[in-house]
Amino acid sequence: MGKTYLETAMLLGVMLLVSPFALYAAGFGQGGLRGTLDAPHYLFSASIPANASIFSHMLLGAAVTLLVPLQLIRPLRQRLPALHRLTGRVIVAGAGITAIGGLAYIALRGTIGGAPMNAGFTLYGALMLLAAWQTFRHAYARRIGQHHAWALRLFWLVLGSWLYRVHYGLWYLATGGLWSTPEFTGAFDLVQNFAFYIPYLIGVEIYLRRRFSSPQARANLRV
Repeated sequence: MGKTYLETAMLLGVMLLVSPFALYAAGFGQGGLRGTLDAPHYLFSASIPANASIFSHMLLGAAVTLLVPLQLIRPLRQRLPALHRLTGRVIVAGAGITAIGGLAYIALRGTIGGAPMNAGFTLYGALMLLAAWQTFRHAYARRIGQHHAWALRLFWLVLGSWLYRVHYGLWYLATGGLWSTPEFTGAFDLVQNFAFYIPYLIGVEIYLRRRFSSPQARANLRV
């Protein structure tokens, strides 16, 4: 019981921490879609498809980021299964559309950091799309072990946009922006193209293999 309370408190803490980012992203996204941004921004262009892609990506990504911690709260899953399923469908659909929007924007305009950032963020979007689909697929088939594993991967991928900014905030606080440039071509920027999601996914895989160490438990995690 104590472990459950601790997990719940941590997830609610994550939800609280991501709230300012989610609210900002939602406001920015809806402003971009409506064409009411206060000042010109490099994300905005004359391309209507590109604008629709990036700003819907931001708006839906904000909603998903705020909701995803709720899905891992065990008491909610156990006591309100219908709410868990409904919220899960919203998150999976939102994450999928968010990923597609980001990938479409990269294809249409590219990122500010050029080819290295394009590669890092394209892989990120593709992994999020995969995780969203696998989470839904295994839940629909009632393969609960695989569903939980992919949901955990999706959780960290959804938090990726927030973690990207947390990394930069901590780095600039500690170093004043060493090895980072406005064009996102510095050594730190190049590492960050992958560091905001790859290490967390590796951590998830280590956790899953340690938690499900028996042959039978590992079999339940196979795709």
